[in-house]
Amino acid sequence: MREMRWARATPSKMRTLVLEPPRGWRFIDFRELWRYRELLYFLVWRNVKVRYKQTVLGASWAIIQPFATMVVFTLIFGGLAKIPSDDIPYPILSYSALVPWTFFANGLTRVSTSLVSSASLISKVYLPRLVIPISAVLSNLVDFALAFIVLVGMMVFYRVMPTLAILWLPLFLLLATATCLGVGLWLSAMYVQVRDIGYAVPFLIRLWMFATPVVYPSSLVPEKWRVLLGLNPMTGVIEGFRWALLGNTSPPSSMIFASVGVAAFLLVSGALYFRRMEKSFADVM
Repeated sequence: MREMRWARATPSKMRTLVLEPPRGWRFIDFRELWRYRELLYFLVWRNVKVRYKQTVLGASWAIIQPFATMVVFTLIFGGLAKIPSDDIPYPILSYSALVPWTFFANGLTRVSTSLVSSASLISKVYLPRLVIPISAVLSNLVDFALAFIVLVGMMVFYRVMPTLAILWLPLFLLLATATCLGVGLWLSAMYVQVRDIGYAVPFLIRLWMFATPVVYPSSLVPEKWRVLLGLNPMTGVIEGFRWALLGNTSPPSSMIFASVGVAAFLLVSGALYFRRMEKSFADVM
């Protein structure tokens, strides 16, 4: 990363742009990100096009992945294991969790490798490095929208009607985005230095899913332990989605507050660490 400043101009010389490495700990420069908003839009659109280029099924993979997983979970956990579903059809219970979880898991996988994948861009031109992981997260919103359309169709099929709580849904999506970006900033900056992160991330995501109430409702966890369960920020996302869409229980406020706090910490600390390490990205890659 480099800071930009203009050298003093003289009558005989034009102004010169000087790039200097930042010093100390610095937070996100929102004004600089705003100046590069068109680049951010381009990178998001590029990620979406590259993802499905030369594929037979194209964007249908955004639907196939969570839907096929839902079928498997329904057969194994809903059918054989007989996991209770709080009087909700188990396919709806699992798919309503898989939609935000797939958004998070795919986003985290792509963010963690986004800097290394864009090594040629980082080493040749100046740009705020943060736009690269941010674009990797935002490009998954397209997949989320397609999978969510299927969820709406399933709710109509099972005659599950949402309540006014659905108005809270964008905030839970924002919480999932913040969690993905916060963890992704840590992992992407670490991946530049240590390539073992690329092997650890799929394993981490797999363990994280079973620590999150995706295949089971949080009601199986004793009441006194649910706040601790909420320290996993994706727990607040999943339970918030279920409450906003299905409305069969009271809002899980204690878990959501805990999840919001942890997600905020991950995002702030991840941004600080990313900004601290970004001055060496081009040299290491």
